[in-house]
Amino acid sequence: MAAHSSTVGEVLVSMLEQAGVDTVFGIPGVHTIELYRGLAASSIRHITPRHEQGAGFMVDGYARVTGRPGVCFVITGPGLTNTLTAMAQARADSIPMLVISGVNATPTLGKGRGHLHELPDQAGLASTVALWSHTLTDPGQLGAVLREAFAIMTSGRPGPVHIEIPTDVMKLPAPEQAFEMPAAPSLRPSPVDLATAARMCAEARKPAILIGGGAVRLDGAVRRFAEMLDAPVISTTNARGIMSGHPLDVPASPSLACVREMLAASDLVLALGTELGPTDCDMYENGGFCLPANLIRVDIDEDQLARGAKPALAIKAGLAAFIEDMLEDSGTWTPHRSGDGATRAGSLRDLARTEIGEAYCGHINLLQDIWRALPEATLVGDSTQLVYAGNMYVEAPRETAWFNSATGFGTLGYAAPAATGAALGQAGRPVVALLGDGGFQFTLAELGSARDCDADVAFLVWNNSGYQEIETSMVDSSITPIGVTPSAPDFSMVASAYGLASRRVGSRDEIIAALKEMPRPCLIEYIDSGSA
Repeated sequence: MAAHSSTVGEVLVSMLEQAGVDTVFGIPGVHTIELYRGLAASSIRHITPRHEQGAGFMVDGYARVTGRPGVCFVITGPGLTNTLTAMAQARADSIPMLVISGVNATPTLGKGRGHLHELPDQAGLASTVALWSHTLTDPGQLGAVLREAFAIMTSGRPGPVHIEIPTDVMKLPAPEQAFEMPAAPSLRPSPVDLATAARMCAEARKPAILIGGGAVRLDGAVRRFAEMLDAPVISTTNARGIMSGHPLDVPASPSLACVREMLAASDLVLALGTELGPTDCDMYENGGFCLPANLIRVDIDEDQLARGAKPALAIKAGLAAFIEDMLEDSGTWTPHRSGDGATRAGSLRDLARTEIGEAYCGHINLLQDIWRALPEATLVGDSTQLVYAGNMYVEAPRETAWFNSATGFGTLGYAAPAATGAALGQAGRPVVALLGDGGFQFTLAELGSARDCDADVAFLVWNNSGYQEIETSMVDSSITPIGVTPSAPDFSMVASAYGLASRRVGSRDEIIAALKEMPRPCLIEYIDSGSA
């Protein structure tokens, strides 16, 4: 009997194992079953969502908490199109996501003959949101293609990549290949840029730092840099928690007037790893965000440096390398300072909490109470009242303990699957999904996925009977509200039908009690009477 020759699908799974992939999210279909041939015998855990959009969001949540690329398998055509929304959210927030899809058999591609799941140009469609999309036609190139995918995700600005494999190619024999993860290059700043940055820092008397998602996993370095510069550190949504508990921490949105005033009054602002996007810096779209002329921007993406606020100094470099090089030569830019950075930061924290108003402060107090009850919890949000408030101001206990889809691409239906992915990526840490009654219905069925894998997730539904934020916007614009009150199911009954513990609560104290007492996964529904 001839020895078994491994197929493309089997070798792919082996290479993913060698790359350190421990979880794949996906829904098997007739166009991807060959990818599953070697999966059952592998060490890779497979998670089945209820919808491919859910698969993509699970990958997103998993990647955010682990710092490693998440992987999903999706079928040709509708499987990929269902995943595109999640890929777009990952692109907006620079989340590494590897989407491996099927595509129709090689001889049929581009023929338009109506084959099952056929698209005119599937790779072209994926490339509108993916950093890179590739069709594998040669089994011998599998290793090279996979290395290129990981290289793109782990060097430069991360994001989603796509590999499609024709159904006939999946079955072909493939040479066994050892797979080595590509080394991520360290993009260092030029000596000239470093010298200029050092001079600008040395001359500044009231500097400030604005950090974005590019600073995640650099909390120690950012803290040391901020201390040496004696600068308040303002964090955008995806950077919350990096400076947790530090006297220089200002966990407030640049969309707030008081934050903008402080930045404008600073004689130097360093924007580190942030695109300075409107959903972080101009949430209310009033055009009031303005940075001083003495601005340093550091970003790994050259194109991003050319967008938005024009800096006095644009530095293309990895943020870790920039901070490391600056700290190594800190004697040249740390003259005696007034030491008022912590005082400035403390005053700004007080001003921010005053500005956001009583209702939002109430929401923020609840968020802080959740962390007091569950100190290790990660809070994953959709577009809902608690999340809007927290994006304006929240003191997250650590980096990646707060993230959501209410900024950037701004999709609904994110929190339930992303929370499940986060729980799977960080065993031992509970996750609280913050959901509105409207947005939750986009991916309500993912309760079943959480039950299947016993995800350590509490689904907290903030039920205000519709799309309250949109209704308010309509009223403010003198538009008669319409389409903003979709009926909701009895969420507790739906949760029970999936086998989840559930509880309906009427007060914030009851929310905290339920979070402490209920076994997870569970669902807690809070009815917002409008008085909070």
